[in-house]
Amino acid sequence: MSRTTAPLSDAACRSAKPTDRAYKLFDGGGLYLPVQPNGRKGWRLRYVKPDGREGPTSFGNYPVVGLADARRKRLEIINSEHGVYRYTG
Repeated sequence: MSRTTAPLSDAACRSAKPTDRAYKLFDGGGLYLPVQPNGRKGWRLRYVKPDGREGPTSFGNYPVVGLADARRKRLEIINSEHGVYRYTG
């Protein structure tokens, strides 16, 4: 059974500070924001294609691509014209 993830807030994304190791902030539905030790934050999505292969993709860096934009892009990919994708979680 999948774990339930509380949605991120823009304040949580903005206030995420780099540490000596990379870490991830999860939004749910396969969307997450990895925070690198150098301070870079970039949106990523993990999903499974209809043929069964995993298809990770990136949407761009935060704050250029905001939380609402990343969620919108996640929905576009999951509900694309190529079939219904499901997220890995």
